[in-house]
Amino acid sequence: MTRPSSVLSPSPPQPGETGVYLDHAATSPMCPEAVDAVVRGMTITGNPSSRHDAGDAAKEALESSREQMAALLGCTAEEVVFTGGGSEANALAICGTVLAAADRRVHVITTAIEHSAVLESCGFARELGAEVTILTPDGRGWIDPDDVRRALRPNTVLVSVMHANNETGVIQPVADIADIAHEAGALMHTDAVQTAGKQHLAATGADLVSVSAHKFYGPKGIGALKVAPGVRLAPLIRGGSQERGLRAGTENVPGVLGMAAAASVALRHLDDPALGEQRRQVRAHLLKGLQEAGDLVVNGAGAPCVPETLNVSFTGIRGDTLVDLLAVHGICVSAGSACHAGSDEPSHVLTAMGIPAERARAAVRFSPGRITTVEAVTQAAATTVDAVGRLRSLGPANVPQPA
Repeated sequence: MTRPSSVLSPSPPQPGETGVYLDHAATSPMCPEAVDAVVRGMTITGNPSSRHDAGDAAKEALESSREQMAALLGCTAEEVVFTGGGSEANALAICGTVLAAADRRVHVITTAIEHSAVLESCGFARELGAEVTILTPDGRGWIDPDDVRRALRPNTVLVSVMHANNETGVIQPVADIADIAHEAGALMHTDAVQTAGKQHLAATGADLVSVSAHKFYGPKGIGALKVAPGVRLAPLIRGGSQERGLRAGTENVPGVLGMAAAASVALRHLDDPALGEQRRQVRAHLLKGLQEAGDLVVNGAGAPCVPETLNVSFTGIRGDTLVDLLAVHGICVSAGSACHAGSDEPSHVLTAMGIPAERARAAVRFSPGRITTVEAVTQAAATTVDAVGRLRSLGPANVPQPA
């Protein structure tokens, strides 16, 4: 592989130099359409709840955006509830279901590989009186639908399984699990934050679907929850009657418009065969380049994955140390979920998969985006290979160890 002459130069990239951003699973840059929509939203004066022309204009913009989000979620506009992000959407789905139950001693099923927003919400559900079963994946990070079936109880009200994992990219059999949940009379929730704009969400069959705008090139701090007809939720944020009484507070009109614009762009690309092939080629070239480092293990290998997420462990190094070294050279990757950056604990996802702590601490997540090119990942892989070699040459004693 040809390596750029600046690989591992002693100084970081200077202003104007181009790096390679491979951390889209943490957040994506806003697309121009979303930026324009946010700016337009900032010029809308009225409160959507106000009964005058300015309020009507804001309401019209909000409801038009709701239609666009419904297209992304694969539902009707009436089923879309705007939230402050994916974490809030998850909390509303899980805790809102438990709070709405006539008997708080209900049962919830989730998995050990969920995002912390789901696991923490399930912890709060326990505090509310619910019983929670946490299922363990197989070594690939995949949840067996039969495990869900065996975990069901007469009082199970909700099953929450993510659509694709934020660290490994492993796609879960959500549609099959939804069928099992529905047969038992339970609701199905899926955290689709990592698949919105990449997969058809209607195919999940879930009653409750959480998404976050900044993962599909929209603004941060805005998300949505699909709430199927007949689903009863208790609001977590109380006050006004906005969002059908499920989420009080004046709506974030600029954020909603930006999210809807990003959703429309994502939908246009969703079934583009050329883009689909590019996504696969980018992943293939990235993996091929990284394998030149030797002693590499793909976490989640053998399971279906979104092409945009590749989680690998390089034997003999610390993943966080590699991330820091790559950052100096303009390569943006992560050692796991952005929500736990800085923690010395091994990833709870990789640990749940049965991966030893040493290998889990050696993991790095590469997540290309919609416009990432083969040339960019080839450059990033070359830089990574050299960085891994440098770290290995230091020997174990010179690699930062857990406190």
